[in-house]
Amino acid sequence: MRLLADETKVASLIQDLAKAIAGDVGKAPPSEPWALVGIRSRGDIIASRLAKLLPTQAFDGRVGSLDITLYRDDLSEIGPQPVVRTTDIPFDIDGLNIVLVDDVLMSGRSVRAALQSLMDLGRPKRVWLSVLVDRGGRELPIAPEHVALDMSDQNLSRQELVEVRLMPADDRDALLIHKADEPEGGRQ
Repeated sequence: MRLLADETKVASLIQDLAKAIAGDVGKAPPSEPWALVGIRSRGDIIASRLAKLLPTQAFDGRVGSLDITLYRDDLSEIGPQPVVRTTDIPFDIDGLNIVLVDDVLMSGRSVRAALQSLMDLGRPKRVWLSVLVDRGGRELPIAPEHVALDMSDQNLSRQELVEVRLMPADDRDALLIHKADEPEGGRQ
């Protein structure tokens, strides 16, 4: 297992992501409403942290979380009883500019599932994808507008996983890379 980013670097990466998002929000007419929607289970934590760093007038408290479990195309591979969490989007998404937040972008399949889930909830004006890490390995034509750490040119193998740990879900904030066959996903 290799440490890519410690707590300080993770905080810096989230700050960089907020600056990139704020740049695009700043280009839009001030009257356009925005929302942050994080994909569970780490994208929602990142979205909450971003909400504290972004202009409040544009987002006006519109921060939500999206569970994509039932929209995944690999649901049968997850196990006989996948854990379904709640989607918590306490606002109407019709006509909003949505910043969809995920922790790691790899194949693009989680983002595809998130888009399908969002469309079942309404019709946003536009969806922007923001990710903490782009590790490359796309299987679908999905590209992020905002990336904090771009590893797509490092040609990681399918067995090399990028793991995001974020408090309070984990014991610390960190980005790690490890082999898929390490016990318990490389957790110590």
